[in-house]
Amino acid sequence: MEKNSTGSKEVVLQGNEACAKGALYAGCRFFAGYPITPSTEIIEMMSGEMQKAGGAFIQMEDEIGSACAIIGARWGGKKAMTATSGPGYTLMQEAIGFAAVTETPIVIVNVQRGGPSTGQPTLSSQQDIYQARYGSHGDYSIIVLAPSSVQEMYDFTVRAFELAEQFRTPVILLADEVIGHMREKIKISDGSKTIRSAKQKYVVSPQADFFQGENTLVEGQLHDIMGRRIGHIATKSGEFITNINKKIDDHVDVIADIDTYFMDDADVAIVAYGSVARPAMNAVKLARGIKDDRIIPKFKILRDLFKKGVQETIQTDYSHLQVGMVKINTVWPFPEELLREATRDVDVVIVPEMNVGKYSREVERVLKDKTVIPMSKCGGDIHTPSEILDEILKEVGVDE
Repeated sequence: MEKNSTGSKEVVLQGNEACAKGALYAGCRFFAGYPITPSTEIIEMMSGEMQKAGGAFIQMEDEIGSACAIIGARWGGKKAMTATSGPGYTLMQEAIGFAAVTETPIVIVNVQRGGPSTGQPTLSSQQDIYQARYGSHGDYSIIVLAPSSVQEMYDFTVRAFELAEQFRTPVILLADEVIGHMREKIKISDGSKTIRSAKQKYVVSPQADFFQGENTLVEGQLHDIMGRRIGHIATKSGEFITNINKKIDDHVDVIADIDTYFMDDADVAIVAYGSVARPAMNAVKLARGIKDDRIIPKFKILRDLFKKGVQETIQTDYSHLQVGMVKINTVWPFPEELLREATRDVDVVIVPEMNVGKYSREVERVLKDKTVIPMSKCGGDIHTPSEILDEILKEVGVDE
């Protein structure tokens, strides 16, 4: 463990452990959950750390109870979180809709694994990308963050709590098994009881917690600003549905977040999120001739070149490939304007993801003037840099 002068310390953590640490730093003081691979380490760490931080931990009988418990805890005045994987996340959908309609700020972590059903408990996927956006019935908007590193598991968890409070909405941290179980050196807050001090700019009125002198009705029917039921009044119900969508959709500029790499002169762009952004970044570097001896010998195309003793071919053959990358951090609401601006001068967009090609459909909807190439991969294995590089070379017409 290394400490520095900025009030942070450097530690080596697993992604799931970093998520738990981030939640504590964000002020989470209630956690309810049910163990499920590959998110169990979050629950395990919370069970030990929550009481030390002055909060409460409860293992529920299932994921339905877990999601309902954190809704109740938040109305009781405590920031609250649960964590699960695909099967459990499916069970939480009605509660997510209830949190949306009651405007309850909670955080739900989904460390994805292969599905459907029990699927692949120990392998990764990005198959829940649509369920994160549209899982519960009815019309609502939601905020979903997708970390690509252990550091982002920590940082994005903190941001999830801040966004939840700012917009009074459930926020989903959509991780995956690769990120949840990898270990990296990261920077975290120095002190287990330190709580991040954030200046909130509330988009809607801050929540009036129970027992604070407010007469509050919290239930699943549509309601007006005073909490009165309006489900039987079509015009007012329509206004309510419009408002719970607009509070997010009209503030995409505040919520949306992307990172861009080598996009200044790019003709081809990789759009990726979550763990797949990691091999995608390596593929971009390889295409541009940026050598890394720790990586290159592993990949078939370039390994063969090394065997022939023509390492310089990497630079001369591939350095002209103007490839960049857009890493999507906020997958929902979809960052339309940011993506359009980032890919303004790009002709081809390749979208690798560990599902049947779901998010690429959204990219194609927004970038109608581009050639959008889905690069789906199912079965539990993440894309390799060489696979993505092969696709890049094919699209630009380079015969490797």
